[in-house]
Amino acid sequence: MKRLWVTGYRSYELGVFSDKDPKLTVIKYALSNYLKSLLEEGKIDWVISGANLGTEQWGLETAISLQNDYSVHTALMTPYLEFSKGWNDSNQMKYQNLTEQVDFTASTSGYPYMRPVQLKNYQNFMLEHTDRALLLYDPEHPGKTKYDYEAIKKYQEKSDYPLDIIDFYDLQEAAEEYEENHRKNFY
Repeated sequence: MKRLWVTGYRSYELGVFSDKDPKLTVIKYALSNYLKSLLEEGKIDWVISGANLGTEQWGLETAISLQNDYSVHTALMTPYLEFSKGWNDSNQMKYQNLTEQVDFTASTSGYPYMRPVQLKNYQNFMLEHTDRALLLYDPEHPGKTKYDYEAIKKYQEKSDYPLDIIDFYDLQEAAEEYEENHRKNFY
């Protein structure tokens, strides 16, 4: 198995508060291009992510959208039970729909949130059960993803673990490419 961990900014960190936000179109376009290249090169067959609103859910949604054309499996992992318990109804519905679409879902802890060690254990699980990572992240603009980024960098000191990053410059290029491709189709 060749497993990819996808994580990155939360939706609020990118100012994306709607599924109709044009930024989300560009983000999913960039994620799709990246995943397609890895799938075509035979470098992955699983996309594994968390359930956080933002990059993690978008990464899984993008992988699911590619399943008609590529052999790719999806897994949603949470650091503890009842992960979405405090979310509003709309976000809980998104989470529930996503759990029904992925090929596998589980929690790395058998308990609801109790203490921060559950988050650390989740990071360790993801590192030990994936073969590479993709972060939608820019180290010059740290957010919550900084903790995963730092854990991956530390893990790389003792393990061969490729890390790819889609940063803000990559997103700008993806936006320009997306616009160019869709402009051609418009005329």
